[in-house]
Amino acid sequence: MTAKLFVQAITKFLLGVVLVGLLLFLSAGSFSFSNGWLLMGILFIPMFVAGVILMVVNPALLQKRLQAKEEQAEQTLVIKLSGLMFLVGFIVAGLGFRFGWYSLPHPMVLAAAALFLVAYALYAEVLRENPYLSRTIEVQDGQPIIDTGLYGIVRHPMYSVTLLLFLSMPLVLGSIYSFLIFLAYPLLIAKRIRNEEVVLEKQLDGYEAYKKKVKYRLIPFVW
Repeated sequence: MTAKLFVQAITKFLLGVVLVGLLLFLSAGSFSFSNGWLLMGILFIPMFVAGVILMVVNPALLQKRLQAKEEQAEQTLVIKLSGLMFLVGFIVAGLGFRFGWYSLPHPMVLAAAALFLVAYALYAEVLRENPYLSRTIEVQDGQPIIDTGLYGIVRHPMYSVTLLLFLSMPLVLGSIYSFLIFLAYPLLIAKRIRNEEVVLEKQLDGYEAYKKKVKYRLIPFVW
C-alpha cells in the first residue's frame, strides 16, 4: 500500500459519495428522501469496507479497479452512455420523491436492497477469483484463463453481477420510472461484451477453447 494509492482511493470514494448525494437529494429537494439514504448506505458502506480490504490484501488489484480510462473508442462510448443513464436515472428518482410520483411498496424496496447486497457479495467473490480484473478492457502479462467458480457458469460474471446491482438500484429508490431508464444497461453491457470478446480472442491464449467450454456470456441458459 502506498500513500498515493490511499489518496487516490479515498478521493474517488468521497467524490462518488458527494456526486450521488447531490444527484439524489438536490433533485428530491429534501434530505428526507429515505430511499435515497438507504441506497447511499448499502452502496457506499460495503464499497468502503471492500476498498480497505483490497488496499491491505491486494493493492495491485485496487489500483486496477481505480483505473477507468479506456483506450478503445467503442468502450468509451459505452462508459459515457452508462454515466448518462445513472445521471438521468438518479435525478428522475429524486424528482419522483419531490413531486409524489408513484413509489414502490416498502417491502419491495427492502427486497431490492437485499438483492443488491447479495449481488455485492457476488462482486467480492468475482474479485477473489480473478485478480487480473481491471475496469478497462485489456490483457495483462501472464494473465491465465479462469474457468472455475462463477467463471465456470458464465464468461463474464462481473457484468452479470453489475446487472443485478444496477437494476436493483432504482428499485431501492422506489422508482419504477428510474428502473425503466436503467433498462438501457443490459443493452450497453451486451455491446461492451461483444467488443471485449473480440479483444480476448485476439490477445488471450486459450480463450477460444474457454468459449466452447462455457457457452453463456452473461445469463445462464439465456445469453
